[in-house]
This record gives sequence, structure tokens and C-alpha cells, in this order.
Amino acid sequence: MATGARPFLLLALWALARPARSPEEEGDGGWRRREPAAPAVVAEEERCTVERRADLSYAEFVQQYVHPPRYAFSRPVILQGLTDNAKFRALCSRERLLASFADSMVRLSTANTYSYQKVDLPFQEYVEQMLYPQDPFSMGNGTTPAYSFGIAGAGSGVPFHWHGPGFSEVIYGRKRWFLYPPEKTPEFHPNKTTLAWLRDTYPALAPSARPLECTIQAGEVLYFPDRWWHATLNLDISVFISTFLS
Repeated sequence: MATGARPFLLLALWALARPARSPEEEGDGGWRRREPAAPAVVAEEERCTVERRADLSYAEFVQQYVHPPRYAFSRPVILQGLTDNAKFRALCSRERLLASFADSMVRLSTANTYSYQKVDLPFQEYVEQMLYPQDPFSMGNGTTPAYSFGIAGAGSGVPFHWHGPGFSEVIYGRKRWFLYPPEKTPEFHPNKTTLAWLRDTYPALAPSARPLECTIQAGEVLYFPDRWWHATLNLDISVFISTFLS
């Protein structure tokens, strides 16, 4: 485990307790795109620097991104249209999740170098019951997947950290990612938020010191390689699930 924080499960139930939306607004599962209570309105990056692929076979994925012959390290990629997760997406609507968790007590947690806590709810069991589609690009080399399901408000996120490889899918909302390869430690304070880093540190970075970055849209899956530094920032109230491989 690196000195950075481990990924954490952030459940913002305050986001659930909003007035119901009209039928024509329910295409996003009942989640508002820009809450008035959000700490800030953050824009997407000027240019996405992570590849997007919709035509990738498993063999190509392994050769080009997991064990690329022409690169010193594997690299991240955004995968599109790989699975039909319509059933899981429907189960992640505001109405369905409110019905499941409205009466649950939740302990919100911080995620940085010095503290790490999970909420006291059996989300692993819940996600399995929701029948999340198996990732078609699992490593296939004896790795064991572990799911992390979360709901987070706009402006929230996880500061820079690293761990093993995995996949992260946005079900609703948008999640902006910042990634550095293993040999390039980012400049950041472990007890400051990603939003603070974006405002205070990011603008002063030289072009060569900037991370790979992209905003993951609903329905897209980001593959992040082993030991890559990464931080996230939710641009909307976001519902997401990550598959960590070990």
C-alpha cells in the first residue's frame, strides 16, 4: 500500500432526500446534475488526455493497455459500450436507493493519508444482490475482484493515492479523474481535497507536470493500471462502482 489514501466508500444520503423529479427528468435516475447546495461548480477538463475505446477486444486490451510491448508502463483507457448494465442502472436510481437506505444510519468518512473509515452498511452484499454485470475485461490471471459502490455530492472526491489495478464505472453523473504513472509522484498535500488541489496547485503546474485527465461520463468505464497515482472529483451528484483487482 502506498502512502496515499486507499479508495473509500462515500455515501451522501443528503443527496437522496431531495424532492421527487418530474417524469421527463427521470432519464438520469432522479439525480440532479447541479445541486444548488454543491460547494462549487467545476468544469470538465479542456481536453481529455485518456484514450476512449469502443471497439476493443479482450486481446487488444491486454496487449495495448495491460502489457503493452512499446511502453514502459501499462496505461489507462476509457471503455465504452462493453456491457448492458440497464438493470443495475435502474436499481441505482434515486427512488430505488432511497427505498433501500432511507432508514439507515451512515457514518461519513474522510479519505487521506492519516484516516480511513468505511460506513457501517453491507454494501458488498447489496451490490452482489443488484447483479452488477461481470467485467468482460477482467485480468483472467487469478485476480479476485472486490466491489466499492458509492454516491457522492458535487465537489467531493478522493485525493491522490495508488493501489492495484481496477475498473471504475459511472452509473449517473460525471467523475473527473487525474492520473500519474508510478514513476511520477504528483505534487499534492495528503490532507487537502482534490477540489483544493485543482484550484490551488493544478493551475501552476508546468505542462510536463500535469496529469493525464478526463471526465468519465455515465455509462463509461475507466481502467486504471497497477500502482498508478489517481485522484477523483465528482462534477455532479454521482453514483459509481469500482472493481478492484487483487
